[in-house]
Amino acid sequence: MTACRQRTGERAQLRPNPALGIWRGAFNSFLGCVALLALGMPSGSHAGDWITAWSASPHPRFAPDFILPNTPPKSLTNQTIRQVARLNLGGSKVRVVISNEYNDLPLHIGAASVAAAGEGGGIVEGSSQALTFAGAEAIRIPQGARIISDPVERSVSAFDSLAVSIYLPNDSLIETYHWDGVQTAYISGPGNFVAHPAFDAEMTNPSRMLLSGIMVDAPADARAIVLFGDSITDGNCSTVDANHRYPDFLAERLHAGGITNVAIINAGVSGARLFKDGMGESALARLDSEVFAQPGVTTMVIMLGINDIGWSAMALDPWNPVPSSADVTRMYQMIIDRAHMLGIRILGATLTPFADSFQGAILEGYYSEAKNAVRQEVNAWIRDSGAFDGVIDFDTAVRDPENPDYILEAYDCGDNLHPNDAGYKAMAESIDLDLLLGN
Repeated sequence: MTACRQRTGERAQLRPNPALGIWRGAFNSFLGCVALLALGMPSGSHAGDWITAWSASPHPRFAPDFILPNTPPKSLTNQTIRQVARLNLGGSKVRVVISNEYNDLPLHIGAASVAAAGEGGGIVEGSSQALTFAGAEAIRIPQGARIISDPVERSVSAFDSLAVSIYLPNDSLIETYHWDGVQTAYISGPGNFVAHPAFDAEMTNPSRMLLSGIMVDAPADARAIVLFGDSITDGNCSTVDANHRYPDFLAERLHAGGITNVAIINAGVSGARLFKDGMGESALARLDSEVFAQPGVTTMVIMLGINDIGWSAMALDPWNPVPSSADVTRMYQMIIDRAHMLGIRILGATLTPFADSFQGAILEGYYSEAKNAVRQEVNAWIRDSGAFDGVIDFDTAVRDPENPDYILEAYDCGDNLHPNDAGYKAMAESIDLDLLLGN
């Protein structure tokens, strides 16, 4: 196990425990190796310094009777999907992660490529490079699996936008996707267009389909911070194709301050909850794959719980009672304990105001005074319990000082819950970077 990258060993030293001595260090090193293998990466000197520079957490299609629709088509045949992703860390090579995790059938990838993104779904002429998987351009992804492409020699910088094109030659079920992509995906008519500079899109889609990550071979001192959350982390209501989610603004702020070796991984899923599935899996169900299996993670930020409170006793989950604040904070404590076992710092983010959210809309009932009382108790625990390694007070950052149960009007996207672009920027700017980085 000593062949695992030094970063894993360093992480194991963050929370020393003399009572466990050498055994704990060896166990944490072992867990680090398992995390790399879980992502399909070789251990030892061949692993390089791979860090996720862009991510969209995969989840299954919604149930047919769910109140919100699935956005991607159920299946595609002899078609190409092209999706644009903006990196937030540079490197000398790239690898692409494709997920078939929620399909009961294998998925056949006929061809795939990575290129510099152009305008309107096009790519920069001459920039396309074919992706291979264990040396093959076509690959069959088993049901329930993710695959990672072979490394592509490609020098990239932070905030480069790459276009990943995937050709599906057979009738292919799109069971694994990311609903709230806030980015336009382009789907072709019949044909393999992965290397074409442009194609006429038969349809566009606002979701991420199959594509779940892009990794870079970063400098040896690079590390990752995972933002683990729901729609407010995911960037719901931000401007499409603008990269105005709070994680985007945070990455820009780090680079503007000369901090260029830290990747910000957005592990937000709109509608995500601590306790139950629905719009994606529950927090504990996806914690390993979305946080602990990410190489180089030193810190995670959790902002979850508002949907557990808001969904209850209304149309989304009418038979589920509103959880108590103790219910929510016990779940936080379990996640804190899991992170600390791996030497990962965990910061708690307060839940933002939601008074009168979705008033008069299909999700009316998401807010009530009783639910807001639970949110306030949860926030008090986050701030005062000392359970987290630090606190990010997003509640204070975006609330109306004169009406603190409401999001400030200048930051409200219109539903009294989600920030607009200005609100997401205010969230990013409110974060103490020394706290975030553990300085």
